[in-house]
Amino acid sequence: MQTPARLAVVAGGLGAVFAAAVGVGAAVGPIGAPEAHPPAAAPASAHEAPAGTGYVLDVLEERPAAGTAAVEFRVLGPDGAPVTEYTEDHGEDLHLVAVRSDLTGYQHVHPDRGDDGTWRAPLTLTPGSWRLVADTTPAASGTDLALTGDLQVAGSFDPQPLPGPSAVAEVDGYTVVLTGDLTPGAESELTFGVSRDGVQVTDLQPYLGAYGHLVALRDGDLEYLHVHPVVDDAVAPAPGPHVEFAATAPSTGTYRLFLDFRHGDAVHTAAFTVPTHGSAAPDEPAGHGHGG
Repeated sequence: MQTPARLAVVAGGLGAVFAAAVGVGAAVGPIGAPEAHPPAAAPASAHEAPAGTGYVLDVLEERPAAGTAAVEFRVLGPDGAPVTEYTEDHGEDLHLVAVRSDLTGYQHVHPDRGDDGTWRAPLTLTPGSWRLVADTTPAASGTDLALTGDLQVAGSFDPQPLPGPSAVAEVDGYTVVLTGDLTPGAESELTFGVSRDGVQVTDLQPYLGAYGHLVALRDGDLEYLHVHPVVDDAVAPAPGPHVEFAATAPSTGTYRLFLDFRHGDAVHTAAFTVPTHGSAAPDEPAGHGHGG
């Protein structure tokens, strides 16, 4: 029996700051003094998880300098205290995705956590507005959450146009071909074929417990969609050349897909621009939410 692995979606509308930044293409304002973050209360700027879970992502310095920065943040529980116990998912307690408002600079990292619950992640940042997405499962919640936060990096913001739709991506000498369409409000099968120098790659290496890892962000509001490969309980997954995913786009739009795969002891990321096709079914409106 084939069952799609877990699906995580964070509500749209969280990218309003980014949409404005892309529109003006202006310099980010001067950096001010950092705001204090008392351990017992969630800051007003933190983003709450969907469905009223009470968990928020507290970014301790929201105006880092451009360059390589050690970004620090905490996950605060419903009581306002930092979370220190997590349920491991795909080999990690927390997956952090960072991307600039124009969908450039994509990074997927696994931060280190201190005993006080503070996470630290080295990120390479360029001027502009950035979105952080922490994909994690607090042990007390037992629910997979996608928590978001924002960064404002000072300097002259030079927004880049979104690459046009294409079913082929080239990265690090690999060619990755995408087959399948995204239909809003309906499960869609996406298949990625990996080759190198015209030869199919059949010895992909496991990465986060699978042979591929897919993140999708919607252009405009940066709505987040995170899926893992389809799993067949009766058949061991093949290490290439194809990796399949079952994904449901929550609404109509254009998405930027980032496929992480491991080969040659290195992680490679192939990026695609994919517009949705068709429309959401009447009984499955294109809404916003977060599912496990």
